[in-house]
Amino acid sequence: MKATIKDVADLSGLSIATVSRVINGASVVSEKSKKKVLDAIKALDFKPNQVARNLVMHKNTTIGIIIPAMGNQFYGGILNGIEEACENHGYDIMLCRSGGDSSNEIRHLEMFEERKLSGVIVMAQRLKPETVSKINSMEIPIIMMNRSTSGLKCPTVSIDNFRAAYEITNYLIRKGHKKIALFRNSMDIDACGVEQYSGFERALAENGISIERGWVKYGEFKPENSYALMNELIEKNHLPTAVIATSDVMAVGVCNALIDRGFRIPEDISVVGFNDIQLAGLYRPSLTVIHQPLKSMGGEAVNMIISMHKGDGSGEIIKDGRTVILSHSLIERQSSGNAPE
Repeated sequence: MKATIKDVADLSGLSIATVSRVINGASVVSEKSKKKVLDAIKALDFKPNQVARNLVMHKNTTIGIIIPAMGNQFYGGILNGIEEACENHGYDIMLCRSGGDSSNEIRHLEMFEERKLSGVIVMAQRLKPETVSKINSMEIPIIMMNRSTSGLKCPTVSIDNFRAAYEITNYLIRKGHKKIALFRNSMDIDACGVEQYSGFERALAENGISIERGWVKYGEFKPENSYALMNELIEKNHLPTAVIATSDVMAVGVCNALIDRGFRIPEDISVVGFNDIQLAGLYRPSLTVIHQPLKSMGGEAVNMIISMHKGDGSGEIIKDGRTVILSHSLIERQSSGNAPE
């Protein structure tokens, strides 16, 4: 017959409430009482849930996740991969929203560290120095998703952002475009954005095309921002023939501004994106994009956390700092075409 929490309480000589506190990791229980409960759990092979098994094995199989916002299809695609991999490996997840605020990121990281989670996967639009410092000081494995900085000392799962931007810029150039705008996130040291800009710049330079600084815009991955920025270019009558947006939602904002002002896509201006979220194929015109394997990226992050735990029972964490680069591809759809005459 399967042991119950009452059996654990009886064997340990403690109350059910105390047993429950130990199972749930409460800090108010003395070490002596905690040992009695853990010994009873082990003797009875009591397994109410994963938490109890973790306590007996001195192992935590929960992975913490920090994302800037719920409902974003980019993060949702990665989360699908994380959830599937965790289910396959018998891990649980603890999901926290930061709202892009560094104080929230640090608070969540501290909570994960206090609970001694198996690892943490961080998704962030931008990393501030205080968050980077906290990540570098942590003893549990941290994986950064498609975002890095020069001072960050943890592994990253990403695509080759330089190569991807280089390829999609050359794709437009082959279609006759020489007036190409870039709508990107921000002007900080975010390596993902820096690499994308470098790929864009290299492709233009190799084809003898100068960068028009007035066409490099910063929209912070928000469609309302890219909508306003595109309208500014329209008002100034200083238009490119193609726009590269480094997120699909920014590309949609650009398209909406153009359509609202009577422009045709792609006959007048081509627009391309950079994630291939579900919206990219459903929007009309459907978006030409750099496809990122979001689900595979999430699964790889989980695999990396598991592999960072040394398998000899010592509890040692292996911190090799490696970066995993997954393959991207260019998907051509309705939003891009030849440069207008």
